[in-house]
Amino acid sequence: MNTNRELNYRLFIQSEEDFKRTEIRSEFARYDDIKNGDIEKVRKNIIEIKAHYYEGKGMLSDNLLRNNQYHFAIGVGIIARVCIDGGMKHNIAYTLSDIYIRRGDKCREPQEIIELTGTMMLDFAGRMAEIRKDNGISLHVRRTVDYIYSNLHTPLTLKKAAEHERLDPSYLSKLFAKEMGIPVKAYILKAKITTAKNILIFSDFPIADIADSLGFSSQSAFAAAFRKITGITPLQYRNRYSDEYSLRSDESGK
Repeated sequence: MNTNRELNYRLFIQSEEDFKRTEIRSEFARYDDIKNGDIEKVRKNIIEIKAHYYEGKGMLSDNLLRNNQYHFAIGVGIIARVCIDGGMKHNIAYTLSDIYIRRGDKCREPQEIIELTGTMMLDFAGRMAEIRKDNGISLHVRRTVDYIYSNLHTPLTLKKAAEHERLDPSYLSKLFAKEMGIPVKAYILKAKITTAKNILIFSDFPIADIADSLGFSSQSAFAAAFRKITGITPLQYRNRYSDEYSLRSDESGK
């Protein structure tokens, strides 16, 4: 089915109405706050979400309740995947996702979905905080990880991370590698590519915008780094795994 005519029409209407979607960087920063178990940041994000819930969101249904349910299901799916990347067991993340999607399905008022969104975010964030606490990672390394995820949109370096912690770069490098099992530079690249994977699957943002939002100097530099880690290009990844995710979601009733 060719969607070009409808796509062009909707883009025209959005332009006429001055509609602007949620900025990609802020959207995925909220997911990272959950992944990092930063409960206080998540609480602040929830207040912001409730106050501006419909801003920057597309209308997925003319029925407002169903629209909110669709957005909720998409959000839960992304959060589950992000938390798995952060160390949550996949069976726990996906089962928790199922539980919340079923709860969302039982809601009968649009506002109930908005309230459930906050509950769900805090539940995932709390579980991630416990996971991080149990990992036995030092405060310096935990804060460095937080710093990395909070600044994925910038050209991150070991020197900048060390300055943030007021540590000698050599010392932080050894401490980080010992506790995380991977050098800081490699972790930064892995974090950026992991975030890029989620954006590619769960959004239709142009690849050039994704590259820019993750601090790469150019789309070609992003593509080269992505291919180095995954073995395929960003476009190939999106085409392959977004289809697989859609099929899996349909089969599971999500």
